[in-house]
Amino acid sequence: MDLSHQPPRRPSNTSLAGIVGLARMADKARAHQEDRLGEFVYGDHSGLDREVLEFIRMDAESFARAAAEQTDEDLAETVRQRAARRADEIEAFNREHVERQPQDDRHRQLLRERVTRYAPDRTDVTTVFASIELDDWGSFRELDLTAAPPRSPYLRTVAGIAGAARMADKARARVAGKLGAYKYGSDSGIDDRILQFLGVNGDDFARAAWDNPNDDELGDWVRQHTNRTAGQICAFNAMICSLGRYQPARERLLQRRAELGGQPGEVECFFDLLDLDDQQSFGLVDLARRPPRSPYDSSVGGVTGLARLIDKGRARNGATLGLYWYGEDSGVDRGLLAFLGVSANDFGAALREHSTDEAVVTWLGERLAKSPADLQAFNEMVQNYGPDTPEQQTWLQAQVARLDPARRDITTWFAWMLLDDVVTFARLRAGV
Repeated sequence: MDLSHQPPRRPSNTSLAGIVGLARMADKARAHQEDRLGEFVYGDHSGLDREVLEFIRMDAESFARAAAEQTDEDLAETVRQRAARRADEIEAFNREHVERQPQDDRHRQLLRERVTRYAPDRTDVTTVFASIELDDWGSFRELDLTAAPPRSPYLRTVAGIAGAARMADKARARVAGKLGAYKYGSDSGIDDRILQFLGVNGDDFARAAWDNPNDDELGDWVRQHTNRTAGQICAFNAMICSLGRYQPARERLLQRRAELGGQPGEVECFFDLLDLDDQQSFGLVDLARRPPRSPYDSSVGGVTGLARLIDKGRARNGATLGLYWYGEDSGVDRGLLAFLGVSANDFGAALREHSTDEAVVTWLGERLAKSPADLQAFNEMVQNYGPDTPEQQTWLQAQVARLDPARRDITTWFAWMLLDDVVTFARLRAGV
């Protein structure tokens, strides 16, 4: 979960084991594990998390691991077993937190500031939980689609429905008056198909998206307002994700693909087209929508991995790095940057100034003036580099098994990275 784009679930949410604060902490734990916490804090850094962890008799590290590895249903069962709390204990814990008033001047002032900023006409925001929920809502309710695109249509994070998270982004932007060139609801062919499938009015969905900036909680609203079964949703997703692959929409897809300069294999349906159009319209390299170039790519400056480093650097500059690591956070990047004799910060700054691969090569200048023997030695080294220790070997084998258990031939980091790229984005498009 990326908490730079949505808040965690409400602190009053009791969908996990009936305990307030637990669903919210699970969202933050998963974001913490993926290094996508945004401005939120997790575990011992959060007062509410500390109290919940104490109540369920778990430490922050153990809970984070469990949250990352388990579904909500399995996590709830783990918590029930570890906490071993009676129903009356849970009821007392919940009541105390739901009714808690700010206990000091700092939190009373924080509540007043949030009300003044986001809901000056409201007089019912008096508790700590209400203050937190108001801040979440106020911070994430508005999206400006004149500044950045909505999320990929392939995401199924709202009720498991492809395109619904994107439609929610557009709905919030519409309510905020910042829809830009995008179309929402009945004005959008894809939105209209989703709304018709759900049997939901576009204005009602927009209000629900405005009131529920968290995808899980918006998904709860959707499930309450549609009678569609899981099987029907799977069939709908298969249909809508394939729009443009076949006639009668194929000709229109090919026409639009040619207009955007999309390549066969890259753009094969309208969802692919939307992702490409979003990136081109805002000049983005969005690694939540597509992978960076292959780690084996040596087309830029003759250096293996430089094209990929450029893609990741541009994504980092645009806050669209997704789950990738860049610069000092990546062992491969550190080695390449050391070979070039440039820091990650300087390289990132250069990417802001130079918009093409050719311009980056020119900027690197003498740093690329390597002898053919040195360049060949570096390229061969990184292409063949693998685990140095038994622990690293075990980790690599586990990662490969997670992606494709049949690939016992993968023994290097580059081979794993390429497999990860291919499988991760195939799964995104297939919804698995």
